Amino acid sequence: MNESAFQAGAARVDITPPLGTLINGDFITHYARFIHDPLYAKALVLQQGKTTLALVIVDICAMPKDLLDEVKIALQNETGLLPQQVLIASTHTHAAGSVASLLLGAADLPYRQKLPALLIESVKAALQHRRPAKIGFGAVDVPEHVVCRRFFMKEGYQALNPVTGGLDGVKTNPFGDEQQIDRRVAPVDPQVSFLAVKGLDDQWISVLANYSLHYVGDWENGTITADYFGVFSEEIGRLLQAGPGFVGMMSNGTSGEANIWDFLDPDRYPKAHFAKSELIGKDIAGKVANALQAIGWQEAPELSARYTEVAAGVRKPSAEELDAAKKLAAESQYETIQQVDRDALRRIYAREQVLLNDYPDTNLFPVQALQIGTGRIGALGAEFFAETGLKLKQNHQPYFTITMANGYIGYVPPAHEIERGGYETWRCRTSFLEPGAEEAIRTQLVELLKAEAERPVYSSYEIKQYER
Repeated sequence: MNESAFQAGAARVDITPPLGTLINGDFITHYARFIHDPLYAKALVLQQGKTTLALVIVDICAMPKDLLDEVKIALQNETGLLPQQVLIASTHTHAAGSVASLLLGAADLPYRQKLPALLIESVKAALQHRRPAKIGFGAVDVPEHVVCRRFFMKEGYQALNPVTGGLDGVKTNPFGDEQQIDRRVAPVDPQVSFLAVKGLDDQWISVLANYSLHYVGDWENGTITADYFGVFSEEIGRLLQAGPGFVGMMSNGTSGEANIWDFLDPDRYPKAHFAKSELIGKDIAGKVANALQAIGWQEAPELSARYTEVAAGVRKPSAEELDAAKKLAAESQYETIQQVDRDALRRIYAREQVLLNDYPDTNLFPVQALQIGTGRIGALGAEFFAETGLKLKQNHQPYFTITMANGYIGYVPPAHEIERGGYETWRCRTSFLEPGAEEAIRTQLVELLKAEAERPVYSSYEIKQYER
């Protein structure tokens, strides 16, 4: 094998949690009672000369930065892969094992201890599968399946903010209040972007797609499923008639305010469990498969990676707010909460203020940019709105943003959306950065994407952490 030639390899490792494992992604904890389909850690490795990139997409809701930093350090020790050249991201299925504490959804410690070795195994297997390859980028619009879930409501509607006790200017997911909707707040990103990889023998290696659709969620609580991300991954392989070594992958784009619960047309999808995710995943796969017929291939793509961290201030409760939150938390019986009504929200977010108050005043936020031939991929460790992704796409094409990558701190809305309010902006451990953070992070990513990637970019924090 010519070591200077472009090579690629892909692999997947089963990470399905055992029954009884905690599930997060809701306001309260659920427990795995039924496994509908297996979950995977899927790795794609690209190598050109001495530069190797690894992209790992994991069927899980969210993975914190400290966990992924540990994985990257272990990978460096075992394989020599540099941490800044490894991208690890969650799909954001809300029906997976929990490794992060989100609201009242607790982390499952046994599963958290088990997961790192499985992620490492996926990358090592992909490295073993490397062979001469070619890559191509493409995109197709799929506007049917993604809508903004934030709404301006009709005059007189009261959208309660459980943190401030006041009223928001917008309402997220207005269940039961559909008749009070005025209009959607913002446009979404309808594009499915993708990176395709074939061997020089024209046998498929992998397709990594990216869509800004939050998740589908057409299952009963207690279910383990990869959601539409898994459906797409299986269907694209079938449509391409790919061999057993093919690895289909779907990553999450800038979907912080986007989902498929269409409150203006609630009956346009089938209601049965898994029917909607099957329909959407297969439809996206069909459109991507058609677009792949016109893709242009690159056999000697230059590879590079740049990584840094942005210091962003943390929003915290005032002394008065903290005192009130402590009193409410002290009288709340959280273990009895089953229905998340207005009173439950007040109590849940009171607890969040108490816990958030112990956070450091500054958060170091991971920002990564990969160059793969003529294409670029940005990676951000949180949930960003479509506005952020659309602005980033203005600077580079082909390009897409993978979110919930290299860490997870919750939502990072634009400053004007924080001012409007709504669920995604409520101050808590999953929405706590200062209003200017989105612009600062986006600006930094633009700079990385523009930069000549002759050598990796480190922050001083990363040098200390990764070289210890």
